Amino acid sequence: MPDRPGPQIRLDGRKALVTGGASGIGATTARLLAELGAEVAIADIDEAAAEASLRETGARFHVVGDVANTEDVERMVDEVRKRMGRIDLVFNSAGIGDDLVPVHAQDPDRWQRVVDVNLRGTYLVCRAAGRHMVERRSGSIVNVSSIVGLGAFPGRSAYGVAKAGINHLTATLACEWGPFGVRVNCIAPAYTRTPMVRSLLERKIFDPRVIERRTPLGRFAEPEEMAQAAAFLLSDWASYITGAVLPVDGGWSVYGAAGDVDKGTPVKA
Repeated sequence: MPDRPGPQIRLDGRKALVTGGASGIGATTARLLAELGAEVAIADIDEAAAEASLRETGARFHVVGDVANTEDVERMVDEVRKRMGRIDLVFNSAGIGDDLVPVHAQDPDRWQRVVDVNLRGTYLVCRAAGRHMVERRSGSIVNVSSIVGLGAFPGRSAYGVAKAGINHLTATLACEWGPFGVRVNCIAPAYTRTPMVRSLLERKIFDPRVIERRTPLGRFAEPEEMAQAAAFLLSDWASYITGAVLPVDGGWSVYGAAGDVDKGTPVKA
């Protein structure tokens, strides 16, 4: 019997909002959602980058604002809803990194900004879009956490606290909104080749070989792999999944042995 491709995930007719859609995982996910048939709007704080992202992703339009600002979020969500008629899907990717310094050396204002953009921003977008989803009794939201929110990473208390908070927020919203037909899930990426991570590598903040040796799959992730996980959770293929935090991490979070992953010669069959 010849090989035959199975049924594919499709999002035809769905109206999607992607925050942080101007670059990285957000832009890659916006492009994939559009390829799968969704009508996509992107939100970002960088207007020029958002404009450029429209051409690269196939998104219909963009809105500009700071996800940590309540008024900006309400305005952006209202504009998207009015222009598209409704919002069926939300991918919360807007976020910033921290300064990789120990707590005693941190600038409290910088710490707060990292928490505000990542955690407060996710909360505000969920709140604004979810209000309409609950009213319509339909919708799917995927937030972006991190392996940094699953365990302690020295020097990353702001980012870690924010991402751990997103995990808890995701679970809470899943429980609150499940009775109204709204699903809320979360992906927890490991080190992914995004502009943020490339900047860390260029500044030699960490050695990529150490990350690769610590990861069972032995490599960094690609943004496309995060987008595929997000698309699955947003789609009807995940229709009975809510409140999940899905590590998309090459096995990082489950590896518990001391030292590097054993990459010895496998036993021959």
